[in-house]
Parts: sequence; C-alpha cells; structure tokens
Amino acid sequence: MVANRSMRDKDSNPNVRESLSRSFVSVEEPKPETRAGPGLISCTTFNILAPIYKRLDQLNQGLRESEFSSFWVTRNQKILDWLLYESSTIICLQEFWVGNEEFVNMYLKRLGDAGYSTFKLARTNNRGDGLLTAVRSDFFRVLNYRELHFNDLGDRVAQLLHVQLTAPFSQIQRGNLQQEILIVNTHLLFPHDSSLCIVRLHQVYKILQFVEAYQNENKLNHMPIILCGDWNGSKRGHVYKFLRSQGFESTYDTAHQYTDNDAHKWVSHRNHRGNICGVDFIWLCNPNKSRKPLKTSWCEAVFGILRRQLRKASMAENDAFAFLKGDNHGDFITSSAFCEALRQVNLIGHPSGLGFQETRDLWIQADTDANGVLDYEEFKNMIWSCTGSDQKESLTGSREESEEGTKEALGLMVKNAVLYPSEAERGIWPENYTLSDHARLTVVLSPENMWCCSQS
Repeated sequence: MVANRSMRDKDSNPNVRESLSRSFVSVEEPKPETRAGPGLISCTTFNILAPIYKRLDQLNQGLRESEFSSFWVTRNQKILDWLLYESSTIICLQEFWVGNEEFVNMYLKRLGDAGYSTFKLARTNNRGDGLLTAVRSDFFRVLNYRELHFNDLGDRVAQLLHVQLTAPFSQIQRGNLQQEILIVNTHLLFPHDSSLCIVRLHQVYKILQFVEAYQNENKLNHMPIILCGDWNGSKRGHVYKFLRSQGFESTYDTAHQYTDNDAHKWVSHRNHRGNICGVDFIWLCNPNKSRKPLKTSWCEAVFGILRRQLRKASMAENDAFAFLKGDNHGDFITSSAFCEALRQVNLIGHPSGLGFQETRDLWIQADTDANGVLDYEEFKNMIWSCTGSDQKESLTGSREESEEGTKEALGLMVKNAVLYPSEAERGIWPENYTLSDHARLTVVLSPENMWCCSQS
C-alpha cells in the first residue's frame, strides 16, 4: 500500500506530469540526406540519456525516469524509431542502460531485426549504464571486437571494432586494397571541476595507445580510424587540441567548413546545470595524415594544461620559470622541483593524477639535451611556448604523382554531417526537445582511394 501511494503521489505531482507530457513532444524527422545511399557510409553517435540519470522534477532531483517504465519505454522506442528510419551503417550510443534487461532486449531485438550486429559494454563498478555499438551486417563484416576499461575515477570504458567493408563501392578499385576501418565508441568523464581536465585527456591518451597497440599487434597499417562519442569537452579544450595534433578531424566541422575557432556555431548538449555546449564528436583520421609520435603529442598536451594553470595564476614567463625551479638558487629546474610544481597545480599526487612513468615522460620530453636539468631555453621552448599541437601536412598525391615509398589505401571523405534537433546547428537548444539532453550527430562518408606514406 505504501508503494502504491508513493506512485500515486508522483503521478499527482504537476512537475512530473508536465515533464512526462513534454517528453512525448514530436520534433522534426531525420533528413533524408543523412541516410547512406549507394556507395556511402553513415555514422551516428548519440548519448541517449539513461533513464537512471534523467531527472523528472527539478524540485526533487532524486526522482528519475527509471521509476516509470511506461515513460522510458516510450521515449526509447521513439529513439529507436529515429535510428532505424535513418538506418546509419554505424550507430554508437552512450549512456546505454545495460543494467535493465527489458531496456537492453528492446534495443537488441529491434536493431537485430533490422540487420545490425550489436556490441554492448557496461561501465565498471556497476554504474548501470555503458555503451552500445551497432553496425549493419550488409555493409560490414566484424573482424574483431575489443574492450578497454580505463579503471580510473569515472569508471569509463571504450569499445573498439575492426570491420571490413562488404558492400560494393564503385569508387574503390578493389584489387589488393585493404578495405578495413577501426571504429571506437566512448564516453569521457564529465568535468565537474577544472582539475578533471587531465583525467579526460588521459582517457583519450589511453584510447589512442589502445588503438596503436592493436594496430601493431595485428600488423595493421593504412586504414581510417573513426572515434565516436560524448567527449564531455568542447573545441576550446585540451582533448580537442590533442586529437587534432594526432591527425584527427571533427567531421561535423569539416562538413560545414568550420575552423578550430568556430566553437560557438553549434551545440550538442544541455547539461544538468543548464549550460549548452558542443561535446559530441565523430572524429576521423585518414591514413594519409602524418602524425607525431603519440607520446610526443601527449606530453605537449599536458604541458598545455600546465601552461594554462600558470597563466590562470597570472604568471608571466619569468614568474612561471621561477615557480617551476622552486627553492633552487641556480638558473635551472631540477626534476624534484618540476614534480613539486606539478603537484601544486594538481597534476600529480592524487588518484586521478599522472603516474610516475607519465611524469618521467614529461621530464624526458622537456630535457632535450638530457643533462638532468631544464635551463631557461628548454623551459621556454618545450613548456611555455610549445606549439606542439600544430597540424602537420597531409601526405597525399595522385596516382601519377606517387613515388616510391607511397602506397594506395582506403580513405573516407566527409560528404555531410547533421545535428538533430536542427536548432543545435545554430547554437540553440530547443525547449520542446526532450528525447535526450544530447543532440544526435550523423555524418555521411564516402570511401575513396588515397595515397599515403608506406611507412607506418
């Protein structure tokens, strides 16, 4: 009787009734140009807002959608209707409610009946949600599937799919061309405060290390890499710059010819604080992109965080050098003083901070002459004025221009990219959109032949 009365009380709450009714508001249908036509691949990423996280009453933050089965079933059936109408060849979902069997079976049944191969992965420590990646069996053969557990502060995970194209693509000359793609789906930690920036950067570093290790283990070269997910960081952040330094492009920005400085032109998320921002990305790295060594880019990204912390403290160049050298009276920075400075800016010394080996890698990167100390020039060039995130030139060429040392490979060209609801493309979050607190992002790609360096 008590439980029944509790449910009646919830139903009688006007805030809950309004939230329930608003969540069934129908918004625009998907645009046909995002459906994969002949010779095209489409990819959708969508944080579907797990029912265990969807708040129904701002005055009662503990009241969640998961308590109303008819509510979350209706909302997620609508999400599935849209996904199946759009029929992307790759679907990457975040906040997938792996802890509810009815929810899981609903998605697996409908996607399976539509011809998708599905892979789900729960976050560690029984968080309740996780990831789902689905690929159309008429387009791809799944060669391998791997899981990555970060085992860090946020219990986050990532999925890696190695797929081979099976559909005929007339624009690709088959021959001996390797028609394979690596797909990653992930959901990074939410930045509750600025100290967690290093955690998200570390998570991306782990993903790229994981991908690199998989390629080396299987002797793979020259294939596109697609990274999908909720990155919980905008184009202004260190994660964005780090991925750009590794040859990745934001497909939505490429499709709309936006630059790295156009962060204000689109949004994809309204968070629980009411802030709107662009955090959902489909990243693409083609095999003709030259990349710095991963560890080098990682160190430069961490130095970027350190530099930002020092500048936030209103330190000029000379002040920053003095801070890093600490009590040392010489005109150089010692390793111990460097570590102490990292501790003071909260980059090490706590469970989510950098480990010993990563701190050592930073030191080796900065100590260019390997004499055991950093002089002023090393500090200035490697830490304070580092331009390591600058993009390198692409290694491209036509068949006629190709020379010894180049090789033909499969690449993906961005044809279109769309956010739903469409208001998000103008930097606006519509009040009548309640299917999720994230927009759905879909990109259309065209497989093409391209030339790249034959060395990995």
